[in-house]
Amino acid sequence: MWTTLLDKLLAHIVRAGTLRLTLPDGTTRTYGSGAPELALTVRDPALAARVIVNPSLAVGEAYMNEGIEIENDDLRAFFRFMIPNINAAGSPWFQRPLDATRQLVRRFRQFAPVGKAQANVAHHYDLSRELYDLFLDEDRQYSCAYFARDGMTLEEAQAAKKHHIARKLQIEPGMRVLDIGCGWGGMGLTLARDYGAEVVGVTLSKEQHALAMGRVRAAGLEGKVDFRLTDYRNVTETFDRIVSVGMFEHVGVPHYNEYFSFVNNALKEDGLALIHTIGHVGPANEADSWITKYIFPGGYTPALSEMQKAIDKQCLVTCDVEALRIHYAKTLGAWHDRFMAHVDKARMLYDERFVRMWRWYLLSMEASFSVGTLLVYQVQLGKQLDAAPITRDYLYEAEMVRAEAAQ
Repeated sequence: MWTTLLDKLLAHIVRAGTLRLTLPDGTTRTYGSGAPELALTVRDPALAARVIVNPSLAVGEAYMNEGIEIENDDLRAFFRFMIPNINAAGSPWFQRPLDATRQLVRRFRQFAPVGKAQANVAHHYDLSRELYDLFLDEDRQYSCAYFARDGMTLEEAQAAKKHHIARKLQIEPGMRVLDIGCGWGGMGLTLARDYGAEVVGVTLSKEQHALAMGRVRAAGLEGKVDFRLTDYRNVTETFDRIVSVGMFEHVGVPHYNEYFSFVNNALKEDGLALIHTIGHVGPANEADSWITKYIFPGGYTPALSEMQKAIDKQCLVTCDVEALRIHYAKTLGAWHDRFMAHVDKARMLYDERFVRMWRWYLLSMEASFSVGTLLVYQVQLGKQLDAAPITRDYLYEAEMVRAEAAQ
């Protein structure tokens, strides 16, 4: 029965290209036609049943446990083949009740009071420092870079991201800035060092906080930057500017009103906030079950409409929304290639199963941002209609000056 349902599932999904599937008994089945072509071999006889119940989780775990083999281990080709087909086909009739059930319980899964939020963060961000050294840039920017021009290195694109955000925030020396989810401190240090801001940053990761504080001391910015190991909901001061990069994905839909209420209360009347977050195209949906189990517990990338509903409830002014398309695909591709260049060190830190898990994570996300439905939103918020300039010219003036000087 399970093999029959798997056959129906793949016949439903594969519309573009050809999939050749070899089953544990040695038989091969073909789905679709034409290019591109993908060949898979199933080693685990129990995989068919698990795929019907939860395809994403089952196939991801099978790859981690070597229960499925991708021809030439070309994981990039696998995701670039499967993701567009899955998105175009949707679920067959026999999976829709399971999809509906997952959609119904998503609010319970995403409920994250302070204690649970800290545990979710620790699952990912308190991994070995040495792991992140393998693939991040020197500033340890763990979010979408900004490739402002062709040929930029990862380091250049990550620096460009920080300065692009700083320009949107219109920071002047002496302004107090709150960095919600400050990570290893790169954004806060940049705003203090290069723009003269006084920064308070908050994180729930002990590893991130320890490293960030060391960076503050090394930079001689003890009086300018205050990184705290605490939940943003514990902050009581008000600020001229609020920035949050790559943290909103961990808030959870049940807490969106609480989050933007906090932003509203913590922001001064003439202030600006910039929320940089992964989002998805289309209506509200449920997070990928493999990602939430192994990578980001409680994580969810919102539809823009879900964010805007909570923003509107607080009567905040949406001054600007920029959609960064493809930028994160380029970022993730660079991270994966750097990770693989040091894969032997990764195996020494963890094991082969972890390596396969991390590759699945990085490359599934790369494809989701290049041929899927994910992108990054930068939402600029204020309390007043004139909180930000009324055109985007101010964002690019420095680039225009440099271009004219080079001529």
